[in-house]
Amino acid sequence: MDWLQTAFGWLGDATWGWALIPFLIVLGGAFTLISGFVQFRFFGRMWNVLSGGHGQGEGEVSSREALLVSIGGRVGGGNIAGVAVAITLGGPGAVFWMWVVALIGMATSLFECALAQLYKRSEPDGTFRGGPAQYIQHGLGQSFNWLAVIYAIALLASFGLGFSAFQGNTVAVAANDSLGLDPVMVGVFLALVTAVIVFGGIRRIARVADVIIPIMALGYIAMALAVIVLNFTEVPAALWTIVANAVGLEEAVGGGVGAAVAQGMRRGLFSNEAGLGSAPNVAAAAAVPHPMTQGIVQSLSVFIDTVIICTCTAMVILLGDVYVPGATDVDGVALTQQSLVGHLGDWSQYFLTGAVLLFAFSSIIYNYYLGETAVSVLTGNRFGVLALRLAVPVVVFLGAAAPGATAVFFFSDPLMGLLALVNLIALAMLFPVGMRLLADYRRQLRAGAVEPVLDPADYADLDIDQTAWTKPAPLRQVA
Repeated sequence: MDWLQTAFGWLGDATWGWALIPFLIVLGGAFTLISGFVQFRFFGRMWNVLSGGHGQGEGEVSSREALLVSIGGRVGGGNIAGVAVAITLGGPGAVFWMWVVALIGMATSLFECALAQLYKRSEPDGTFRGGPAQYIQHGLGQSFNWLAVIYAIALLASFGLGFSAFQGNTVAVAANDSLGLDPVMVGVFLALVTAVIVFGGIRRIARVADVIIPIMALGYIAMALAVIVLNFTEVPAALWTIVANAVGLEEAVGGGVGAAVAQGMRRGLFSNEAGLGSAPNVAAAAAVPHPMTQGIVQSLSVFIDTVIICTCTAMVILLGDVYVPGATDVDGVALTQQSLVGHLGDWSQYFLTGAVLLFAFSSIIYNYYLGETAVSVLTGNRFGVLALRLAVPVVVFLGAAAPGATAVFFFSDPLMGLLALVNLIALAMLFPVGMRLLADYRRQLRAGAVEPVLDPADYADLDIDQTAWTKPAPLRQVA
């Protein structure tokens, strides 16, 4: 076992340590420049989905539901504990670099999700399935099947199993610390609810996300806004501290700007997952008229996760008096929790516990669906999916009831780094196809279309599933 841990430790160092983060930043920056800052040009269109975005037919997953499932997966411990760790180790300036990573990552997310949509496949039950494994297989060709298999194995092991156990543990610890609940009972409850949802497939997952994610996110944002309003006169100083620490005008921790950049970028990427190849699996399930439509929508989830929700956590911490620059005796979720209590009173710690519970549970169902997509690539039959549906509730229970069991999944972070690296290589190779989609989308908008529609005949040279795309309706002219 020691040699195995050493091997995965090397893999983690080789990806997260030196290769992955620069690759993500350079690639995201290139996508931003070559596309003409697409994430900013279409920023207004991203928000339209929140007021509608329903599927095109009965039983289909809507654009908004796919967005909310991915937000549910992205928003979690990284937004509460991760931000606190970034500030503790990198100073307030780390928040600024989290913003930078998010704004660049919006372009990466846009293209990876648009490609997942283009190469998605129709399922017998009328839903769609796709993601990096599918756009590697059908976009790069059969000679790259081995790369798709590596991706699927890493996705299943890290998200489908490992992170599900960790999230079960997060729920149990939070419930025990704040409410005194027995971890075993929490594990039983969590496993049962997880089983009910995952056996309903992506439709039930999407419906659940459509209900709990807005409650979860809006409730947390409202709490942070209350803190901001109560400390309104101190907000400009907090923002100045973030910027000043980020560029070296002030120094809060040892390492100065270097620590801020390193922590901000690392925690930002962990939080919003842009470029890691996870969200495209969910984005592909949506029924939309054009692949770029969902790409633009999914770009919004990166903004919501990091620029909005992570900033809320940062303001709660920096506007309080619990955080002491350079001190590391209070960090993680404890720093966020104690800061919130200092602002609003003891009752707020129970609210935060509830938020952690919802965040973690939404991540569990998101992680399950990623695992299901991986299994469909590896086995291609319903028995593999059934086995996963039986396994995930058990894994969640073990993570909650036996905290030591999570040590078995030490390979999760290194494998996430591997799948991200595979995804980025595929993205770089398929970027011309992404630009082709973007050009088509822009052409239809210039022609007066309210919502561009993909004509599969225009992509007959590509290995796309023609049945996943209806014939295009006439362009609707802007009144």
